[in-house]
Amino acid sequence: MEKDAKIFVAGHRGMVGSAIVRELKKRGYENIVTRTHAELDLLRQQAVEDFFREERPDYVFLGAARVGGIGANSNYPADFMYENMMIAMNVIHSAFENKVKKLEFLGSSCIYPRMAPQPIKESDLLTSALEQTNEAYALAKISGLKYCAYLKRQFGADFISVMPTNLYGPGDNYTPERSHVLPALIRRFHEAKVSGAERVVCWGDGSPLREFLYVDDLAELCVFLMENYDEEETVNAGTGEEITIKELAGKVARIVGYEGIIEWDTSKPNGTPRKLLDVSKAAGLGWRYHTGLEEGIKLAYEDFCENFVKISEK
Repeated sequence: MEKDAKIFVAGHRGMVGSAIVRELKKRGYENIVTRTHAELDLLRQQAVEDFFREERPDYVFLGAARVGGIGANSNYPADFMYENMMIAMNVIHSAFENKVKKLEFLGSSCIYPRMAPQPIKESDLLTSALEQTNEAYALAKISGLKYCAYLKRQFGADFISVMPTNLYGPGDNYTPERSHVLPALIRRFHEAKVSGAERVVCWGDGSPLREFLYVDDLAELCVFLMENYDEEETVNAGTGEEITIKELAGKVARIVGYEGIIEWDTSKPNGTPRKLLDVSKAAGLGWRYHTGLEEGIKLAYEDFCENFVKISEK
């Protein structure tokens, strides 16, 4: 990317988008275009087409999405599928029609089969059934990924995709309906500490294994790929390390300072039993994560206290 190129970051207010903006500025890219949802509704095809025709961005990072945890995905599958599918198709198609030099689509590791071999390789996509609790979201993300790949295959468009593991960090969503497991645990243990609650109840039995990547590390990879990668196959983004949800809960409780009892509600779903990404492709390109889980949770909790708790108290 040229330093003076016009770069559109879709979803700049979200955790991923804001991290990409920070990384771009850190690397000297200043001509960054952003739009709030009020300014540009990515669900409206005509509005997206008008935006691209008027702004003519050179590069696009597509990080906008409707996201949520197991509960939200299970309760609102139609919403998750429609909104994420429309965002992906509208932005990718308009970028192609307006001759964007390069687009990067950000997906999620939930695109991979529920029982995929571990660690999961990029080539494991669509080899067996998806996890039912987030199937709608996964199908929308798979469609975006495949549309980029097909545009490259049919027309030579330089459209790539990256599939991150579970993300966390500054700007995360801590609302109960939309938060993922790590931010949900941060909020739950913080509120339990403040209220003096004797116990905290968590979903499932704590046995699933999960991998977590600090969002600023992902942003570094995203910009790196825009500068150095042009293949059709997606690239996994993760740490290559995993932890059980039970161990994670204990770690978050300790960092937050909660000393009560942690109980597990086994009537609630666990989700996919194990989900560890094979990150050898990213490593082969010269990228590796920097932020360890302990350090990352501390940074995320500081952000939660500074930007969520203080704002909520106003």
